[in-house]
Amino acid sequence: MIKAAIVGGSGYTGGELARLLCRHPRISLEAMTSRQNAGTKVSQVMGYLEGFVDLRFQEKLGEDERYDLVFVAAPHGASMEVVPQILSRGMRVIDLSGDYRLSDMETYRRWYGLEHKDPANFGKAVYGISELFREGIAQARLLANPGCYPTCSTLGLAPLFAKGLVQPHVVVDAKSGTSGAGQQPTAMTHHPHCASQVIPYKVGAHRHAPEIKMALEKVSGEGVDVVFTPHLMPIVRGMLCTCYARLKGPMGLEELHGAYKDFYQGRRFVRVVKGVPSISSVAGSNLCEIGLALAGEDTVVAMSAIDNLVKGGSGQAVQNANIMCGLDEAAGLDFPGLGV
Repeated sequence: MIKAAIVGGSGYTGGELARLLCRHPRISLEAMTSRQNAGTKVSQVMGYLEGFVDLRFQEKLGEDERYDLVFVAAPHGASMEVVPQILSRGMRVIDLSGDYRLSDMETYRRWYGLEHKDPANFGKAVYGISELFREGIAQARLLANPGCYPTCSTLGLAPLFAKGLVQPHVVVDAKSGTSGAGQQPTAMTHHPHCASQVIPYKVGAHRHAPEIKMALEKVSGEGVDVVFTPHLMPIVRGMLCTCYARLKGPMGLEELHGAYKDFYQGRRFVRVVKGVPSISSVAGSNLCEIGLALAGEDTVVAMSAIDNLVKGGSGQAVQNANIMCGLDEAAGLDFPGLGV
């Protein structure tokens, strides 16, 4: 068995990791850390794990503890404090924060408002959208697990940019469930405030914008201008990205659909559908569902749906772990969405 630990395991992301790993056929969850819950049974904090995870939270990983793989589910700014120590002990790391996703230090400083404290490893992490960068992921010692919005929008757009079918400008209209804001309640995520409306937020200032740009530029090999507007919607799980790009030449919907099917051939967790993708079809799963439409004279509309906590977070982290460890990519993840 491959021995794994979760650092920062008491939030939604850590809980999802534990939920997925506790039934994984080849990865054994051996430890979870949480400073505020140290000494407490994991299942006492996360009742849904009772009977599945028989661990107590540790304050930190012990100096003599060794794992094949460590998932770091700490917030941005905190991950870079612990990742260097874990790497120095010869353990592989999957970081689920934003601390290692970007490749330019100044871009990180501008969008995250922090000075990066680990320049030795910054820019060296493999960016882990599993369907697009598998070769690098397989060799990674440090993997930056992508954000939920970049995962959803990039998967929806990748075939268009990889095949050079569209102009290098895209508008991303994205909507996410409230779990994306994390466990701590805020004025905006308070149920009476958000339950009956869809709320745009951080317009032009969301830190996932440069990540989407970076991912699309990796796919296309050229500069891409990204206009990104996120919205909060009154559901718990799920995300829908509706993306608009202008075609370079005439293409019919069937031709576009064929290009997508060809691009994602053999990719277990991407489902190209005719029509509109469904959040309920992917909720609770590691699947991304993509639909296409044509609008106006030359605009392609790419629509993609994921579960923001699974494919947009912990599920993709497990998928990347499978690739890093030479396992079946679908191990521990091969189940359908909830459907309702």
